[in-house]
Amino acid sequence: MKAAVLFEPGTPLQIEDVTISSPGPREVLIRTVAVGVCRSDLHFVDGAYPHALPTIPGHEAAGVVEAIGSDVSTVKVGDHVVTCLSVFCGHCEFCVTGHMHLCIDSSVRRPKGTASRLMLGDRIVHQMLNLSAYAEQMLVHEHACVAIDRDMPLDRAALIGCAITTGAGAVFNVADVTPGETVCVVGCGGIGLAAVNAAKIAGAGKIIAVDPVPEKRALAEKLGATHSVDALSDTAAEQVVEASRGGVHHAIEAVGRPQSAATAVKVLRRGGTATILGMMPLGEKVGLSAMDLLAGKKLQGGLMGGNRFPVDIPRLVDFYLRGDLDLDSIIADRLPLARINDAFDELRRGDSVRSVIEFA
Repeated sequence: MKAAVLFEPGTPLQIEDVTISSPGPREVLIRTVAVGVCRSDLHFVDGAYPHALPTIPGHEAAGVVEAIGSDVSTVKVGDHVVTCLSVFCGHCEFCVTGHMHLCIDSSVRRPKGTASRLMLGDRIVHQMLNLSAYAEQMLVHEHACVAIDRDMPLDRAALIGCAITTGAGAVFNVADVTPGETVCVVGCGGIGLAAVNAAKIAGAGKIIAVDPVPEKRALAEKLGATHSVDALSDTAAEQVVEASRGGVHHAIEAVGRPQSAATAVKVLRRGGTATILGMMPLGEKVGLSAMDLLAGKKLQGGLMGGNRFPVDIPRLVDFYLRGDLDLDSIIADRLPLARINDAFDELRRGDSVRSVIEFA
């Protein structure tokens, strides 16, 4: 199969003929239809986050089940599925206490000493985030995908696998926004826009979008933001506090920059909560001052939106099919796999929202 392989950080991905294994016990072989180009992949491609090499990036995907291994009970051949990097074992402490997104149990991968899922000649290709989606096929554990309604367009469905699950999950699961509360979203990429849209669905009173790109701020307003603020303004935080009449109940950081996290903390009202979603450079820290603590402010992470993806993803699909969740506006471009490096260049520029790699 054709796949985009990363051999060295900071170098372009190369399209190679990679061999994919037949599905073993509890494994699912998926024909990839569409993959979103996510900034999380870029962190690995550019070397900001380490990974064993060579590898195939890509984790925001949708496709069709082509084959299943023994003991698979959650999907069948022909199912349309969305994949998610929050693969879970189902029996560890995290899973049985309802925190499946935190599961890191090794049982979802092939045991050491067995054949690799992916090979390039006689060389092992390391699977990234248990998916490696920039390829014509994916071989994953059955708990890395979920069947969805076949009426759902798969190019839109792919975005639900990461950006939408993370952004919407931050609102629904992590922050648990109550109708009427105020929300500030810092960063209006795919994740931030999903958070804006979800805040509208949740009934937030005021939704304030902060981003340096005018087109992204306009898109945020289309998706439900009641106010928007230029992140480059010296008074951005003050503008949010003024618009929300004293600060917001919830601030959601969806960029992955220390400055954005600092803004999320600054715009909180007393007792407010900042949720950090972005992948910041390793070694960076975010904190609360003594006065913030005395004011009852809280700071938390929100890995993958605290998802329970076998439940959350079909619900998000339903939101789209009912017209509540706008995924059409988020997709800026559709490209073939051969142009994956162009898609990453566009992501580095930061002007577009979401590119989608499509397979014929």
